[in-house]
Amino acid sequence: MELLQIAHIENGYKAKFGIPRQSGLVGIESRIVMEKGYAMEEAFRGIEDYDYLWLIWGFSKNVEKPFSATVKPPRLGGKIRMGVFATRSPYRPNPIGLSSVKLERVEKTERGVVLVVTGADLLDGTPIYDIKPYLAYADAHPGVRSGFTDDYEFKELEVDFPAELLEEVPEEERSAVLQILRQDPRPGYDKGVDREFKIAYGSVDITFVIEEECAKVVAVRHI
Repeated sequence: MELLQIAHIENGYKAKFGIPRQSGLVGIESRIVMEKGYAMEEAFRGIEDYDYLWLIWGFSKNVEKPFSATVKPPRLGGKIRMGVFATRSPYRPNPIGLSSVKLERVEKTERGVVLVVTGADLLDGTPIYDIKPYLAYADAHPGVRSGFTDDYEFKELEVDFPAELLEEVPEEERSAVLQILRQDPRPGYDKGVDREFKIAYGSVDITFVIEEECAKVVAVRHI
């Protein structure tokens, strides 16, 4: 079976560290840009009637690894092994991802149709293989069990971003950077570790430390 790349995503996520763990956790905009042959308007007729879409995409930056039946999910601290098919690990027999994103608007550009979405958990430039509408009556299952994630209590971090450093971030990128920091991008095995962390988003590198459930920004560098 040959998969054809029909689109790619454009956003500010320049490195894997800092990308939300799952789709839909942050409201940062991304643009789905269609490749030649797939950007015609008739291919999207009726898509504005849907609020959410499924994206089928490829883990294009994975380092090739031999198949492993078990993985160590970062959320479990990187110490407990789970079956690969009982997780959403990116290291799979076929490096394919599935994400649900919110369709904000459809733009008609010189490059053809562009979909503007929020909630994507894809690295900038990630190839997209298919786009399907999200159907609430079939795709939503409220109240179901979600494995080990049911026992994980998610808490957003407070963010201490000194005004003089925040001014170094372009205004259009500030909301995204703050959302990423609140989500606590650290893997589970780095919780409690006293060191600096860095995220790259858009045109800046952000260096921060964690102090009592607060992400404190200590440096901003333009990239």
